[in-house]
Amino acid sequence: MNPPKTIFKYEPFALRAIQNLKASSVHFGPPSNFNDPYDCALTASIADTSHDELEQLRTEALTSTAYPQQARDAIPDLTLEEFETQIRRGAQLALDQIRDDFLQTSGVTCFSETNNNLLMWSHYGGKYKGFCLEFFTDFEPFNKLQKVHYANKLPQFQLSDFIRNENHAKLMDLFCTKSSAWAYEKEWRALHNEAGTLFSYEREALKAIYFGPDINTQDRDLLCLIMNGQFPDAELWIGSRSSAAFIIEFEKAPNYLPYAEARRRGLA
Repeated sequence: MNPPKTIFKYEPFALRAIQNLKASSVHFGPPSNFNDPYDCALTASIADTSHDELEQLRTEALTSTAYPQQARDAIPDLTLEEFETQIRRGAQLALDQIRDDFLQTSGVTCFSETNNNLLMWSHYGGKYKGFCLEFFTDFEPFNKLQKVHYANKLPQFQLSDFIRNENHAKLMDLFCTKSSAWAYEKEWRALHNEAGTLFSYEREALKAIYFGPDINTQDRDLLCLIMNGQFPDAELWIGSRSSAAFIIEFEKAPNYLPYAEARRRGLA
C-alpha cells in the first residue's frame, strides 16, 4: 500500500529533535524504547493445518530449499503427525528468533497521517509544546513507509509460509501490527536494519512545520531560525485549540515569524 502524498512526524521540543531538524535527518530508534509493550515484540502463533494440507506440505517439503537437507532426508520416515510437530516447532522457533533479532538490532521511525490529533500532540508532541513536521513521501526514506495495521488479535502464520518460502512480506506483520487501542495514531513507519541510525533526507522533502498550541515563544523563534536557514521554502503553521471540535487548528505564518511579529498578529 502506497503512503499518502505527505506524512507527519510529531516531535517534542527536545535536544535530539532539534539536532535532527538542523541535520535534515530522521532517527531510527530501537523498538525496545517504545511505549507499547507489544510493538515489534509480538509472539505470533502458527495456525491449525488440515490433514490434506499437511499431506501436500510434506510432499513439497521433500524438494523445498526452505527446509534443511537433513530434515528433508528424514521426512519419508515420519508419520504425518510427527512431520507436523517437527515443522510447527521449527516455524515457531524461527518466528521467535526473527522477533528477538529485530528487537536487538533494528531501528524504527514512525509517522502519522494526521497532524491535528489531541492524543498525538499529548503523547509525542511534547504535550502541545512541541512541533510536527510534514514530509513529501516521494523522497527517501518516506517513500518506503509501511502502513501499521491495527487488530484485536495477535497475527498468525500458516505452515505453508515456511515450506514455500513465501513468508518475507508476511513477516513484516510482526513489526507493523499493533493493538486496535492505538488506531488513532494512523501510523506509517520505516524500518532500518540498524538501530540508532540517522538518515539524512533532502531538504526539499520537508514541506512544513506545525507549532504546538502551547509551545514556548522563544522555542518557536529558535525553530523559525532553523527553518529559515535550512528549509527556506517550507511552510510555517501556528497551532491553536479549536473552539468547535477536539482538534488543533493551524494558521499559516510568514517563513520567519519572530516574537514581535507574532504578538502584532495576535498569535503569541
